[in-house]
Amino acid sequence: IFINMKLEVLRISSQKDSTNGILFDITDGRKFLAYTLEDEYRDEKVMSETRIPSGTYKITLRTVGGFHSRYEAKYGDFHKGMLWVRDVPGFEYILIHTGNTDEHTAGCLLVGSSQNENLTKKDGFIGASTTAYKRIYPPIAEALEKGKEVTITYIDYDTI
Repeated sequence: IFINMKLEVLRISSQKDSTNGILFDITDGRKFLAYTLEDEYRDEKVMSETRIPSGTYKITLRTVGGFHSRYEAKYGDFHKGMLWVRDVPGFEYILIHTGNTDEHTAGCLLVGSSQNENLTKKDGFIGASTTAYKRIYPPIAEALEKGKEVTITYIDYDTI
């Protein structure tokens, strides 16, 4: 059976500088993948300081650019290309990658195995990012390499 992969980010807290969330694989049920950190919500986009709009986007592999080169050197054969969130209105090159604070993202989605609330910590914080990335990356990259469609839906629970 040709099953496409569906990912979902539930945004749970947007504060002055960051947005905390949770990433799930919802292809078959709801499986927790990682905690997430992004830039904060803004009514008007500020370059490298604004999270992407809620909605559903396709993910493809990006095999060019600085991130790709760095990850290829860091992860070797494990790395098949950056997880690229496509066709985001007003944004380019939105990736899923490692990092710990909102200083490490420019609209991209950071993943981690732990998360601090961002109510008191200005930048928000996720920990063990490389551990989470190494856990979530292989099944997503494999689905893409097999020609499956992978989508990610961002849902704003923090503004409902």
